[in-house]
Amino acid sequence: MLWDSSLARVVGLDRDLTSGLCMKDLLTNTVSIASPLADVAQRARHRIARRLLPFLFMLYVIAFLDRMNIGAAAQQMPHDLGFSEGVIGFGAGIFFLGYFLLEIPGALIVERWSARRWIARIMISWGVMTVFMAFIHTSRQFYLVRFLVGAAEAGFLPGVIVYLTHWFLYDDRAKAVAFFYAANPLSYVIGSPLAGLLLGLSWLGMRGWRWLFIV
Repeated sequence: MLWDSSLARVVGLDRDLTSGLCMKDLLTNTVSIASPLADVAQRARHRIARRLLPFLFMLYVIAFLDRMNIGAAAQQMPHDLGFSEGVIGFGAGIFFLGYFLLEIPGALIVERWSARRWIARIMISWGVMTVFMAFIHTSRQFYLVRFLVGAAEAGFLPGVIVYLTHWFLYDDRAKAVAFFYAANPLSYVIGSPLAGLLLGLSWLGMRGWRWLFIV
């Protein structure tokens, strides 16, 4: 690949300046030291990291908040919907069945099609399914929507890992993945206080647990 305009915009380079150079040369820093592009590789990696990683980090925080919501909602759902502890437990677990069944196919689609488009599809369908959780009334609806939420989210984690390989060299990839995974503990830090706040709401005649899934 001789030129990637999207990467050029990220790095802030002029196409004329880099005419004839391959992207591989720029990213692996194999251009001549005497060249005015000697620091292009480092600049590219830093700018990509600054623009891409915070966004992916935020998405992973949201993913874990979504998984935590069912535990917080269980404080009010049984009383409002008449669900037993067994119903809540099975509904929480069936999420991972949908996730398990579609995780590998989702990863294959990411690799063979488009990581960016597939991750966008995941976020849209996953968000829609999560909002549906706010409007359930029966145990069957609960099971179905939780399964669909898991199926919609499946492929997100492997998709992001594949996407990172498109933008980061092997030496930088471990740091990028470590930063991405740091979203896990942070989600617990902000998730519990946020859930407690939302559970106290009663807007538009809907109990707080429903707002957990809307917000």
